Amino acid sequence: MALTERFINTPDIPADVSLPPGPRLPAALQTPLFFLGRTWLVPRWHRRYGDVFSVHVAPDGHGVVLAKPEHIREVFAGPADTFHAGEGNAILGPVMGEHSVLLLDEQAHLVARKRVMAAFRGEAMRGYGEIVERLAAERVARWPVGEPFAVHPHMNDISLEVILRIVFGVTDEARLDQLRPLVRRLVRIGPLIFMGWLYPALSRFGPWRRFQKLMDATDAVIYAEIAARRRVADLAGRTDVLSKLLLAAPEQTDAELRDHLVTLLLAGHETTASTLAWAFHDLARRPQVLAKVQRAADARDERYLEATVKEAMRLRPVIPEVARRLAKPARVAGYDLPAGVVVFPSILLVHHAPAIYPSPGDFRPERFLDGSPPPATWFPFGGGIRRCLGASLAMVEAQAVLTAVLQRGDITPAGRPEWSKTRNITTVPGRGARLVIRPR
Repeated sequence: MALTERFINTPDIPADVSLPPGPRLPAALQTPLFFLGRTWLVPRWHRRYGDVFSVHVAPDGHGVVLAKPEHIREVFAGPADTFHAGEGNAILGPVMGEHSVLLLDEQAHLVARKRVMAAFRGEAMRGYGEIVERLAAERVARWPVGEPFAVHPHMNDISLEVILRIVFGVTDEARLDQLRPLVRRLVRIGPLIFMGWLYPALSRFGPWRRFQKLMDATDAVIYAEIAARRRVADLAGRTDVLSKLLLAAPEQTDAELRDHLVTLLLAGHETTASTLAWAFHDLARRPQVLAKVQRAADARDERYLEATVKEAMRLRPVIPEVARRLAKPARVAGYDLPAGVVVFPSILLVHHAPAIYPSPGDFRPERFLDGSPPPATWFPFGGGIRRCLGASLAMVEAQAVLTAVLQRGDITPAGRPEWSKTRNITTVPGRGARLVIRPR
């Protein structure tokens, strides 16, 4: 089925099927509300309708939000031929491409996943941390001292450089200069562009036409890099992800490689940058917690730094939920749901549940010092066989940036706590997480 057909071919729900209760607003109104105001609207619907409730949103029309870990475990442990994450992510198709591991299901997904996983194993991960810390230290040295500034754009710059060097493996300055502005624009696409993909005819007009031109320009540079990499003599000695993908399966087409690279770029760039921006925003407002994290950075206490990153991801999940589209009828959370329904395990609701995380509004890294949390109670990287392939790199990057920043400066907030807004598919600080940094 073509990607655009997935958006517009929504099956009707039989009249005798009973969906969970939920808001009665029409899908045309619920869709923008759900995607733009999830951080405040979904908790409100949760309070009103309970731990299982329905939503009516494009592209699939009928969705069920899940807030209890036992129900979410049913989804993550369910058969791959029933719970289709690829179809649940189909709205991302026009940018990530048909070969993206995020958009594939069943056997095709397993094959692609195995290839991409090969790039995230072994000694390379430790080397990646050193590269990230060096890049972060170079950029922190250029930050304004003693003056308010928004840290989120700086986190985006660091994360972009990590992606270009570690994932793409680009070292040629001319090609880096080509890619940087294109990628910066690409990751800032707004929800309006995603909405437009539901209706392919819009691609001829306004922002959707401009987006397609941006995508074409970005693809041209990426394909040029892939072609150049295929010709290098030292491919086996390179540690970047693109080179490892070529070594793992040289028969892959340029289109497949392009889709893997763009997926890692979009899934790993804005998400990590936003997590770090929120982390600095929240630590700056909690001096006692900040002092503990600074001591961990000075001592290179990886255990406490990892716990800090996990707590930042719990408190501010930048992706509020994951999605699985039912390819077959299934019983979920006590309801017999037909094929075509999308189930949404809610990261936001689970991470803020007082029964799971007492005083959920507090920032307490100690929550994660005593082993891994129970299944389906902390899942910013998704769950089951669809867990994010770049999770290990994201954790290495976040810890390295925390260390680089907090070893060099004391941070304090600039202004009131910030609201969240939706950009791309992530939840980001409304004013960019403004703070002040001073030398320690």
